Amino acid sequence: MIGRERLRVMVVAPERHALRQPHAGGLEAVVWNRVRWLRSRGHDVQLCAAEGSDFLGADIDLHLPSPRWHQSRDASDTDFPEGHRRLMTDAFARVRDQLDSPATRVDVIDNHSLHGDPILWSRDIGVPVVTTLHTPPLADMVIASNALTGSSPHRFLAVSQYTARAWSAEGVEAFVFTNGVDTAQWSLGPGGGDWVWFGRIVPEKAPHLAIIAALRAGARLKLAGRVGDAAYFDREVRPLLGHGIDYVGALRQPELSALVGAASVALVTPVWSEPFGLVMAEALMTGTPVAAFDSGGTSEVLAGIPGTAIVPSADTDALAHAATALVEQTRLGLSRRVVREAASARHSLDHRHREIERVLTVAAQSAVPAHELADAEAVGA
Repeated sequence: MIGRERLRVMVVAPERHALRQPHAGGLEAVVWNRVRWLRSRGHDVQLCAAEGSDFLGADIDLHLPSPRWHQSRDASDTDFPEGHRRLMTDAFARVRDQLDSPATRVDVIDNHSLHGDPILWSRDIGVPVVTTLHTPPLADMVIASNALTGSSPHRFLAVSQYTARAWSAEGVEAFVFTNGVDTAQWSLGPGGGDWVWFGRIVPEKAPHLAIIAALRAGARLKLAGRVGDAAYFDREVRPLLGHGIDYVGALRQPELSALVGAASVALVTPVWSEPFGLVMAEALMTGTPVAAFDSGGTSEVLAGIPGTAIVPSADTDALAHAATALVEQTRLGLSRRVVREAASARHSLDHRHREIERVLTVAAQSAVPAHELADAEAVGA
């Protein structure tokens, strides 16, 4: 740590899924990589995350309760089972008590939770909090954000301009800090194989539209990812499988990178306000061209990178034509290495992590001393 300050950091993850491979989604992959990198830099990192996560220590107060569904078919990526929010409130109260103790206090909190409680720790106990906004505005987080005082040592980061604007409309201002991809994990692939779609298999990601586009183009397609909505999968995806359309399941990162790198084109089909779309940057890092629906932050991720095409949302005919054209461009000489180099220049994780290290270091310097916090509470009493 010569020349750098060694930080005591608590990383707060979303609790819906454990942080481990195969990653449940892009958010989990981002936080998993953050913890791994900060520790590699010599920082003292505690993880507050779902039971079963990699990197969790022995302190059970930092083990968050994942949603427990009565039936697996009820599991959802958007809702919570009855009683879960009360469990989270109790869990966060235990974490807050720990942070309020001089013996276990940290320098800064790197917050990726989708709840409001960790945001308010900056106001209530004076610990610096950096919250990354990974989603469209969530009511609980907006309420907490608007309850901060001017002296609260807190700052917000947003994963795209689009996401920053959406939160700004709710009164929450954020600096744009986009996600990144590990160039070592996502290596250059040979291409030339089947088309590919990968990600969470949920209605808002609409893999069934990727299948329809591939069928219209007469192309073979492989789908990879965790089924986050079993009813949707059975209703919209399963009936379309076969005849060159294959579902290969949820893959660990090395196998997923190999699959994507062997594809001739990747289809990305969000039909919601996509905050970032990490799968696009991951595919491009392997050299695989990307054809995507224009939704949310899609245009920001792909802007200026060769081997990309953006079409109107839900237009499967346009997607089929765009993907076919990208495959033809590659056949005629579009270099996969050039695609990767452009993606690396824009989305390299190493560059992003060095920036976040600076952000966390600066934030740590804004801690409110305990006596000042006590004085402020006394004045407001």
